[in-house]
Order: sequence, then structure tokens, then C-alpha cells
Amino acid sequence: MPPARTEARPRSAAAQWAGRSFARLHGLGPIVGLALLCVIGTLLNGDFATVDNAMNVLTRTAFIGIIAVGMCFVITSGGIDLSVGSMAALIAGCVILLMNAMAPRGWSPVASVAIGMAFALVLGAAFGWAHGLLITRGRIEPFIVTLGTLGIFRAFLTWFSNGGAITLDGKLSDVYGPVYYGSWLGIPVPIWVFAVVAVIGAYMLNRTRYGRYVQAIGSNEQVARYAAVAVDRVKILTYVLLGSCVAVATMLYVPRLGSASPTTGLLWELEAIAAVIVGGTALKGGEGRIVGTVIGAVLLSVISNILNLTSIISVYLNAAVQGVVIIIVAFLQRGRR
Repeated sequence: MPPARTEARPRSAAAQWAGRSFARLHGLGPIVGLALLCVIGTLLNGDFATVDNAMNVLTRTAFIGIIAVGMCFVITSGGIDLSVGSMAALIAGCVILLMNAMAPRGWSPVASVAIGMAFALVLGAAFGWAHGLLITRGRIEPFIVTLGTLGIFRAFLTWFSNGGAITLDGKLSDVYGPVYYGSWLGIPVPIWVFAVVAVIGAYMLNRTRYGRYVQAIGSNEQVARYAAVAVDRVKILTYVLLGSCVAVATMLYVPRLGSASPTTGLLWELEAIAAVIVGGTALKGGEGRIVGTVIGAVLLSVISNILNLTSIISVYLNAAVQGVVIIIVAFLQRGRR
């Protein structure tokens, strides 16, 4: 009997070492994938490895990346939000309508833009709060709630715009433009905002009590309740955080085109969810990775950029590629919590 116990210990230690090694390799997966994509892109097209192209990719990543940071919290807590694209479209339309209405009433363009941006944050937080209440107090599945609001948000925008586009006034557009087209230290403003949101998100998820509660709820909600965690409150705050991230992304997106239409934000939810799960966040909740989410968002943008530069397949199939990536990663994550 004693020899048998002596032999069992090395096997157990080896198994633990193998598990830790696999976890490290799994965490490095998005980084390795991004590095390989960059090498492939450089070999296929020399223009890929230029500073201008890198800034372009990161700027376009900023919108989805900011939303993905908020989505990471929601998925980590065991939830989901399918409405972020439609939410962004409605917020953009409402903000433009407010700005256009303020300008003729004597408000300066700067004041109109500032109030419009603040209004966007209020709307995003309010929509997220409504989602949280319906999910926690209404006891409705997140999938059903956000599937319903997906249609509601986009329908209201279509109604406000009469099926067309809501366009920002020219003077307001000139004042608002630097929010997207401006730069600081040679780096576009959206990239700076994306970086700040990612740093704050990583700190909140990994270094605060709230972040630990989010992960505990996603791991086992019932145990979290037994541990005296205010589960409903944490879930509501998580959806408020996502709504605020959608609002920030929308504030950056509006000056890019200066308009909002029924197609604004189309499939943003697909891209945000793809970025989160490609970054290593567990689909079943309980484990979230903000750094991985950022890398996942950049990775998906790099894929689209390579497809655009090389014309390997039609650009209209970009969403199909992202869908395939989601399925592959979900297959690799099966059974993982």
C-alpha cells in the first residue's frame, strides 16, 4: 500500500503541471494567432506592415473593442447581450437629433456637442439598467430580453429617421469631427479612448471586489448568493457598464459619418461577442480576460484588413469569417468553465 501512494503523488503533480502548462498556452493563443496573422498579412501585401495601416486598423477596432470590454463583463457573469448594435444605432440617432435641435435655439456648437455626448452616456446607462432589471427582477433570460430590445431599438431609430438617415448639422460636424479624426502624440483619439477603457476594465475585473463578484456569479450563481453576494445588483451594474461602453463607442462613431441610419451598428453584437470569446473568456461564464478581449478585437480587425488588402475572398463575407471563428472557438471551449 505505501508504494502505491508514493507512485500516485508524482502522477498527480505531473497532471497539475500539465494542466497549468495547458492553461498558459491557452492564454497565449490569441497573441500567437495575432502574430501569425501579422506575418501572413505582411507576406501577402507589403502595405499591411505600414504605420498608417496599423493606425487605421486600431482606429476601426476601437468601436468594437470598447463594446467588447463591456461585453466581457456580461459574458463573464454568465449573461449575453444581443442588442448592442441596435442600441448604438438608437443612441447615435437620438444624440444627433438632440444636437440638431439645440443649435437653432442659441446653443453654441461646442455646448451642443458636449451635452449630446453626455446624453449618450445617460441613454447607454439607462438602456443597460433596463436590461439588468428585466433580467434580474423580471426573471427573464438575457438572450430573450436582449433579442427583444434588439428589434425595439432598431425599430425606433427607423421610425425617427422615416427609414432614411439622420444627419448631423454641418457646423456641429466641424466641431465634433476631431473626436474621431483628431490625434494626440500622433495616435488617433479613438485609440487613446480604447486604451483607457481597456485599462479601466482590466483593473475593475481583476483588482476590485466588483470584478471578483462578477466572476463568482458566472462560475456559480447559487454559491455566490450563499456567500452573501448581492447578485442582482452586480448583474444590473454589469449591464449598465456595457450600456455605458456602447455609449462611449457611439460617441466616437458619430463624427466618423455624421449620420445614423437603420444600418448603423449592424452586426456589432456579433463582432463584440467574437472578440470576447476569441480572447479566451469562457462562454459559460466565471472567467474573463480583458487583455485577451482587446487582442481578440484587434485580431478580428486584422482578418478583415487582410481580406480587404488581398481580395482573397469578397469583403461581403467578412461576417461569415467571424461567424466561423465564433463556432471554432466555441467548439474548442466546449465543457470549459
